[in-house]
Amino acid sequence: MTADLRRIYLNDVIARYRGLKSLADGAIVQLEGNELFQLFSEGGNSVAHLMKHLAGNMISRWSDFLTSDGESATRNRDAEFEIGEADDADALNAAWDQGWQTLLTTLESLTPDDLDKEVLIRGESHSVIEASNRQIAHYGMHVGQIVLLAKQSRSAAWKTLSIPKGRSQEFNAKMSDRTESLYRKGMLTGPSS
Repeated sequence: MTADLRRIYLNDVIARYRGLKSLADGAIVQLEGNELFQLFSEGGNSVAHLMKHLAGNMISRWSDFLTSDGESATRNRDAEFEIGEADDADALNAAWDQGWQTLLTTLESLTPDDLDKEVLIRGESHSVIEASNRQIAHYGMHVGQIVLLAKQSRSAAWKTLSIPKGRSQEFNAKMSDRTESLYRKGMLTGPSS
């Protein structure tokens, strides 16, 4: 892989992680009262559980990313799925922000040459690309769960984080107009639609 492709990968994966955070944040901010802790089934997870788990995973995986096993000795994964007295909304949001900050700071510090390096997760060797892809798949699954749980909690009060139902054509036309404008301004080159 060339240095240019490595840089493109790093920029894209950072943007993808930021997109996941933005999506989850857009769901979490809509929750009111105890909805953060709402369980829909026995043995299920609340948004709070998922926030706590993802924060713990990110801090463990991305701290000392290139030099230590991503499953740190100080991590207690099972406790991430327990909500205690200290786990109020402020504490959960602080841990959530710390997890994402740890992840993004680490990714932004990587160089194209780092992508060939090997890292460990639970004693298993991964290239940096494999480790990053593994985590983005894991985080994407849980962010989807957060969005679904928040949407169920808010019901009719839910504000969509995507294209509203029945408005795809309107959205596509808006995007087409935007693209055409960029071509006219010379900000895009190549065939216009």
